[in-house]
Amino acid sequence: MRRYVLRRVAAFVATLFFLSALVFVVVRVLPGDPATLILGVESNPETLARLRHAMGLDRPLALQYIDWLARAARGDLGTSIQYDLPVGRLILSRLPVTLPLALMAAALMVIIALPLGVYAATHHRRAGDYLAMLVSQLGIAVPAFWSGLLLILLFSVRLGWLRSGGFDGWSAGLWTGLKALLLPAIALGAFQAAVLVRATRSAVLEILREDYVRTARAKGLAEIRVIRRHALRNAMIPIVTVMGIQLGQLVAGAIVLESVFALPGLGRLALGAISARDLPVVQGVTLFVAASIVFINFAVDLAYAALDPRIRYE
Repeated sequence: MRRYVLRRVAAFVATLFFLSALVFVVVRVLPGDPATLILGVESNPETLARLRHAMGLDRPLALQYIDWLARAARGDLGTSIQYDLPVGRLILSRLPVTLPLALMAAALMVIIALPLGVYAATHHRRAGDYLAMLVSQLGIAVPAFWSGLLLILLFSVRLGWLRSGGFDGWSAGLWTGLKALLLPAIALGAFQAAVLVRATRSAVLEILREDYVRTARAKGLAEIRVIRRHALRNAMIPIVTVMGIQLGQLVAGAIVLESVFALPGLGRLALGAISARDLPVVQGVTLFVAASIVFINFAVDLAYAALDPRIRYE
């Protein structure tokens, strides 16, 4: 077990290192010189050269990366050109919106997908199975941003039950904050739940055909115990694999839906930084999202060993 964890940690660190290098290079080749953005296109060449030297932009790219990586390891992702604030502080200030949104969407995804997938598997080729697959297909066919617009039209414009967008902050009250995030969480979670329903159905259906499940039924165990203790438990490896991929997509998808619902999260911060050519913020947000996805996959790898002790990567 210890060797397995150490290898997963080593792979996690190596992946983060590769991602940081990729993000750094991609951002550097984008059009827009940070020094020119600060001083303006009509700035004095000598003043521009001095600022580039002060910012280290005249150094070789490899040295710039090593210096940036050393500072990033200490939590210093640079200073925003647009806001003149540390990038790390800007990211932390937007997390109270993006993180609860992703968590709410993940909770809705699991609550909807697991029972529906198990129900479809236990009612294979019956009306319940066909209905569950139809609902799943509709969920996959409708993009999250489009379903978000439909939810706004129904619950905000027509019924007037919820706000169409905006976020007053958690200081306005827990229920007020949850209501502001409810519609985007439903739009985001429903799309991912549609994928997880099919994965759950397929995994459970395969386990139900195993001999030990037939033996458990022949021994007279109640169907609910057969499903819970034998089928679902042994089907969790492929289900957790899909869930890990989808949790990463929830983080990225939350950024898109924040624009639809005008939420002041990481998405609006990144879009504003791209429009203003605020490269340190673009670089910091991209690295943070990528690192979050890598961490989720790392947690899934550890969950494999917890779910099935036989798993070892020798």
